[in-house]
Amino acid sequence: MKKVFAMFDQGKTGFVECSKFVNILNTLGQAFDEDELKTRIAENDPNKEGKVDFEKFCSIVMPFLEEDDDEAMHEELKEAFRLYDKGGDGYITTQTLKEILKELDNKLSDEDLDGIIDEIDEDGSGTVDFDG
Repeated sequence: MKKVFAMFDQGKTGFVECSKFVNILNTLGQAFDEDELKTRIAENDPNKEGKVDFEKFCSIVMPFLEEDDDEAMHEELKEAFRLYDKGGDGYITTQTLKEILKELDNKLSDEDLDGIIDEIDEDGSGTVDFDG
């Protein structure tokens, strides 16, 4: 974030002009609602100085980034889950999950894997569905 801030603080003043936020979010490739952006700017620039410091810059930009990242991560996980849910049943067996975890981290012992599975498969059904 500091690099992005510095990119838009060309005068090295320690501030970024509020008028640049549309451009900043476009540069970061983020979809955003202009009204929501205006609200965030108003909250972080209550005296209407037209500029914000790094901390307030992050308060304005970060919520737009995190939202998309969480959503994208959720979709990627769901897609990966579907690959292993060969029957299209909406769940995978804990044995399949164990194999996936072992592939992801071969340092996990059988005890580690069993511990993870016990945590995930709370009802002891031997299956795990995507939505919990």
